[in-house]
Amino acid sequence: MIARRIWRSHRFLRPFSSSSVCAPPLLAPYHSQSFASRPFLVPSLSGDPVEEFQPLCEVQSDKATIEITSRFKGKVALISHAPGDIIKVGETLVKLAVEDANDALQVSSDTPKNVEPICSKPKLDTLVGALSTPAVRTLAKDLGIDINLVIGSGKDGRVLKEDVLQFSSQKQNVTDSAPSENPVIRGDSVSTNFEDQIVPLRGFNRAMVKTMTMATKVPHFHFVEEINCDALVKLKHFFKEHNTDSTVKHTFLPTLIKSLSMALTKYPYVNGCFNEESLEIILKGSHNIGVAMATEHGLVVPNIKNVQSLSLLEITKEMSRLQHLATNNKLSPEDVTGGTITLSNIGAIGGKFGSPLLNLPEVAIIALGRIEKVPKFKEDGSVYPASTMMVNIAADHRVLDGATVARFCCQWKEYIEKPELLMLQMR
Repeated sequence: MIARRIWRSHRFLRPFSSSSVCAPPLLAPYHSQSFASRPFLVPSLSGDPVEEFQPLCEVQSDKATIEITSRFKGKVALISHAPGDIIKVGETLVKLAVEDANDALQVSSDTPKNVEPICSKPKLDTLVGALSTPAVRTLAKDLGIDINLVIGSGKDGRVLKEDVLQFSSQKQNVTDSAPSENPVIRGDSVSTNFEDQIVPLRGFNRAMVKTMTMATKVPHFHFVEEINCDALVKLKHFFKEHNTDSTVKHTFLPTLIKSLSMALTKYPYVNGCFNEESLEIILKGSHNIGVAMATEHGLVVPNIKNVQSLSLLEITKEMSRLQHLATNNKLSPEDVTGGTITLSNIGAIGGKFGSPLLNLPEVAIIALGRIEKVPKFKEDGSVYPASTMMVNIAADHRVLDGATVARFCCQWKEYIEKPELLMLQMR
């Protein structure tokens, strides 16, 4: 991916001590092809003190958010990127000036040889300010901008007029996007701001573009079935009534996940993946069932590992853990990789029917509609209420055929409608 222009300047150097040296730079970790930096946590300005192991910033890959911590105690010498920038793997995020030269040199021996220290003048008597002309400084003052915060694009890091205007524009965009605590609503006027906005895709949204584009190129089909959930509803009510742990919230999903795992045991091809290069089908030994979660940060699919070995209560607790991490954008790479099949619970939002796309390299994904009570007819013609749910299975036709998916779905349906059979065969 193409990274944004990297601004490099030494004007942020501040005195630390007479023996201060530059620690090896912190680099973007090797978890993905690129990272989108999120707002720096602490410190936020050059010259701010940093403690050892103190969080510096967060970077978000296509699949997870990773916290970067400092390996040294010192002060910030240079911040190489702004929040929201696309950063190539291995690029410098921030450089620190540390007091203990021995510690810095010891660690620097393990860093690449082409890393050059930026502290060419370790002993400074005064703070080095931003390089700029009086006219540019006046412009920054009129706009209410601290010119020392502006990254210059001129020679030797000189701040130009264009840099100040760009900084002001970015600052205004951040201010405008922040929600107001006390919004003023005027009844005698209507907002006329209908300008188009360009929203760059980052993190999970960016990953969805790539994965869904790949999924459309795979030949797949859909199988739809209606499942009676009367027994499932009763089972959930029973769990809630006899719940002794206030931290556990019982839902339909853990039972659906466990019954799905039991059905996968009898139909292992549904739990496989396809290697297009070698034309091989890999039958996965573990049932790592993913659950699609819609968050304010985008769609993410963490998975519950080894469902075949977990109890319903363990699945419930793991679901709660993953939901908490997803909500706070704290999922680790391990939480979102290694899935073997995916459930998309659109019914939690209100959808009755969905047509999902494959979550490659998995060969099947299942959309769950909402459970609703509808009238049904008995054999004698009498009407009775029933709780039903529509499920739609999308399958990779290179690996699975319609008959296999139909038999698999019927087996899963039987476990849901008759949980006694599920309990009988659970290990």
